[in-house]
Amino acid sequence: MNTPKIDEIVRRLVESVPPGVRAVQQDLENNFRAVLRSSLTKLDLVSRDEFDAQVRVLARTRARLEELEKRVAAMEGAAGAATPTQPN
Repeated sequence: MNTPKIDEIVRRLVESVPPGVRAVQQDLENNFRAVLRSSLTKLDLVSRDEFDAQVRVLARTRARLEELEKRVAAMEGAAGAATPTQPN
């Protein structure tokens, strides 16, 4: 998660603190920011660019798989038609 989003979350958290406690606002902001960054770094996250790249790879792979499935089905159909049936 990038810094502007973390800053936005921190701002919302600080705004939710009662006014009497806001005297320690800078300490709260620093603590919120540190906790958020620490927690988010422990998560196994990927960037949006990396996610989008993997989506494109998956789409190409899926298209290729469908193409190969059609070719195999055509080959199986051709092999079945070319194989003479055995007389009983």
